[in-house]
Amino acid sequence: MAESIYSNYPPDLSPAQQRFLVTSVKDWAIQNGLAVRPSPAMIPAEANSNGVLATNAPVTLFPSPFPRACFEEATALQEIYNELYAMITCNEEWLGKIVEGLIDVDDFVSNLWKVHLDVRKEGYVQNLSLGLFRSDYMAHVLPTGLPAIKQVEFNTISSSFGGLSALVRQMHTELLASPPGSSINYPPHPLLQSGVPPENTAVETLSAGLAAAHEAYGVSKSSPALPLCVLFVVQETERNVFDQHALSTQLKTVHNIPVFRVASVDVLDQTSIPSSNSSRPLLYQPPHSPDSTFEVTTVYLRAYYAPDEYKSSRDWQARTHLERSAAIKCPTVLNQLSGCKKVQQVLAEPTGPDHLSSFLKGIKSTLVERVRDTFAPQYDLSINSQGRDLALNPDTALNHVLKPQREGGGNNIYKSDIPDFLRSIPESDWRGWVLMELINPAANAQNVALRNDGEVIRGNVISELGVYGTILWENTGKILHNEQGGYLLRTKGKEVNEGGVAAGFSSLDSALLF
Repeated sequence: MAESIYSNYPPDLSPAQQRFLVTSVKDWAIQNGLAVRPSPAMIPAEANSNGVLATNAPVTLFPSPFPRACFEEATALQEIYNELYAMITCNEEWLGKIVEGLIDVDDFVSNLWKVHLDVRKEGYVQNLSLGLFRSDYMAHVLPTGLPAIKQVEFNTISSSFGGLSALVRQMHTELLASPPGSSINYPPHPLLQSGVPPENTAVETLSAGLAAAHEAYGVSKSSPALPLCVLFVVQETERNVFDQHALSTQLKTVHNIPVFRVASVDVLDQTSIPSSNSSRPLLYQPPHSPDSTFEVTTVYLRAYYAPDEYKSSRDWQARTHLERSAAIKCPTVLNQLSGCKKVQQVLAEPTGPDHLSSFLKGIKSTLVERVRDTFAPQYDLSINSQGRDLALNPDTALNHVLKPQREGGGNNIYKSDIPDFLRSIPESDWRGWVLMELINPAANAQNVALRNDGEVIRGNVISELGVYGTILWENTGKILHNEQGGYLLRTKGKEVNEGGVAAGFSSLDSALLF
């Protein structure tokens, strides 16, 4: 990789230039909804008792250089990745064998599988599934010095920041749009004068996927017929509301679809399934309009992806309630389970059955191999396995990350912490974890981040590219809609292991391709 790209980027800022950029970014963010609700750690609850405050989302002041070849390869493969995870979800037997190896060591996975078994016993009434996915990558520096994408993870539930990532691109593009030959907003630098970040259609793409599901649902299954809507199920204390509103606004204004939000804790109170209707339509009564009843075509889950969201049996009842309804789920429980890290590890196994090719039977072999090339080496921790040896050896552990079956940031164990962590838990629980070789990103990249508490940080950074895709399919494997569109670039300090924006580790960014 050309070190000269990174050696003097971004340009230095004088105190006056930094004040100007920080003020411009703060104001632009609030004006345009590039914002989050502040965390209780930043604003005490008593100072925001009415929940009215918002602050800028954590963002970079400059767009970050990213290899064009890696960006284009990631976007080119997304529709194939969409199909791969749809086909995995359709193969209950294959997925079930993986899940059954985890249920004794992972209560969360076990309970999700139980939801599926309970609904299967009664009988599913909806044969369509919707995926709003995000495949996350880093640009891995090969021994030749050239970059290649390696997949960090594949997200099948609550693939967030599509709305805010498009706004970051817009903000950086406007800052770059100085009159030709001038440097009004940024100090001069060849990269800043060579172009703008690529178009980001995440809002349009994700909303179009939801709209496709809404249309595919068909007519009301109630008698008399009811008006139809899309339902966003969200966390009770959701801070990333403006990201979600970008999608719901697009659905309302462009697709003319009513959209409502319900907190996961209120699902059982605000929705119902008539026992007299064998089609099991999911009905929603808005609390602000109790005389109105809507039939839900599509349930978009921006909640229920973490164990701490299921605080009691009532939360599991609510998830089962949604799953057994006629609404199209995004995702279904099976599709959520397909995002387990163990699935990724099995797909990446270099020996044994070629699961990847079997799931992508209709895809050209050259494309299948390009997907395979995105896998980083991954290992299980079975007795006498290579993975166990690598994880317990303090020297080789430094090159690895240990992952549980979880979505979102803050769950992984890194490098020198791996051996002691494994020895601190029962050996029987080790099979609930996957060991992955760390990706080797560019060494000298830098940027300046504006945190949502106003702190400005400059230093060496690592960027992670997420590519969005949507797919609607029947449980027979027939695909009705498959589209790639939009991206997320997250940038974090090089010394920071985790990468989640919502978890406080990364800043939203956009890409300058080179």
